[in-house]
Amino acid sequence: MDDATWTFDAELWRDGAWHFVTVPDDVSDEVEERFGPTAAGFGSVRVEVTVGATTWRTSVFPSAQQRAYVLPVKKPVRTAESLDEGGAASFTLRVLAH
Repeated sequence: MDDATWTFDAELWRDGAWHFVTVPDDVSDEVEERFGPTAAGFGSVRVEVTVGATTWRTSVFPSAQQRAYVLPVKKPVRTAESLDEGGAASFTLRVLAH
């Protein structure tokens, strides 16, 4: 793995129709420090994520409420990996080239 890749365990939570995991503080801090200055709209940072056998591309977004980045988890991913609100899984997050 390169130095812009992190693996962490996180619990799935829901906000309205959207499902997310909160990126741990230490990872969020490092992403912000290294990639925040070049972030896109809304402070988003493009990433590739793997959970289980599923890999997809998305963005993480800074959340004032969570005080960390949050990662949206789409329904096809949740279905493929049997993820439910309140369940935890191991995620590998890789920041894509800016």
